[in-house]
Amino acid sequence: MKQKLIFQGAEARVYLIDKKVLKQRISKSYRHPNLDESLRKSRTKKEAKILEKAISLKINVPNIIKQDKFDLEIEYISGEKLSDNLNFYSKEKQNNVIKEAGKQISLLHKNDIIHGDLTTSNMILSKENKVFIIDFGLGYISKKIEDKAVDLHLIKQALEAKHFKNHEELFKNLIKNYKSKDSKKVLERLKAVEKRGRYKH
Repeated sequence: MKQKLIFQGAEARVYLIDKKVLKQRISKSYRHPNLDESLRKSRTKKEAKILEKAISLKINVPNIIKQDKFDLEIEYISGEKLSDNLNFYSKEKQNNVIKEAGKQISLLHKNDIIHGDLTTSNMILSKENKVFIIDFGLGYISKKIEDKAVDLHLIKQALEAKHFKNHEELFKNLIKNYKSKDSKKVLERLKAVEKRGRYKH
């Protein structure tokens, strides 16, 4: 059984094991053992519930294979991470891919799923040319317009940082497929979120 560490974060280690992904939440020695166990357990459970909800709604996210106390075993999505590859696609392909990402984000928000870390690093273009959204470790359920606007602000910032050559066009194309009952309100709130961000800087 081949095991390869593919990501090491503050909260979790992520391994690739035989075309499956294992996410293990790390124990923190500075926390009280009971609190540490409770937090790791609840965060694993919450992430699994969000994935289950997204899967039931046919949103492009990895399937859950197995859920343990602190571990989550999920499907490995074979494809290209957008953060590493989007810049190298033709302009037409970039726009088509980002429109598909907009559609998936729209489906999440329409069903009150907030990703919490919405960047091109958490998006994969599969071999079937579907955009999958991964890593819901910071995800949660919320009806708030503000939370949805902050999610959009994150992906807009990611496009500006990683794909700066044509980030404006990319974001415009993403928004073309961002359609839901609240989309107008969310886009209006996004302007307010951006103003706050500029003020902080």
